Amino acid sequence: MSTIPAVAHANFCAGSHLDLECGASQTRIMAHSYIRLDFGTDEEKAQEARHKLDGWRQAFRLDKKMQYKLDRPENAAAAASPASAVAEPAESTEKPKAKVAGKPKGKASPASSEPSAKKPAASNGKVALLVRLYFSSHEKLSEQRWLDRIPSEEPFKSASPKVVRHNDPEFESTDKQFEALE
Repeated sequence: MSTIPAVAHANFCAGSHLDLECGASQTRIMAHSYIRLDFGTDEEKAQEARHKLDGWRQAFRLDKKMQYKLDRPENAAAAASPASAVAEPAESTEKPKAKVAGKPKGKASPASSEPSAKKPAASNGKVALLVRLYFSSHEKLSEQRWLDRIPSEEPFKSASPKVVRHNDPEFESTDKQFEALE
């Protein structure tokens, strides 16, 4: 059926008919930006900001494009040990009561004692929120709109927002910090 000889057909399929060399890939690395928000010791504002970001992520379907992590630099290691030390004695004192009172109260009392033990420890230290915007190159306008919108909204305004772009000198340290956070 085909009038092309087998050797010519093999060369044609191998791509030897092109007169230009293969260039670099057309896809670029997606440059991302960070917004660093320092809430000081105001845990309520940080949680309000986190809740607002969650709402935006869900409403605008920004699961991979907008990520955030809470950073508690000073009390990350110190708060974990006192909170667990305070919670353990509370549980040991509640266990005999739980056995006498029944399962529902036993489950509720340790859960209620843990947040009260952790809340003062968390409110004593600094709280920061690190937001990563990760838009592709054809979504530059969307990225710019989010970079303008987030710092101008209420819970973020008071947190002294700082935008760190891909070409800023502190970008590497911010990127490593974001990846190190849980």
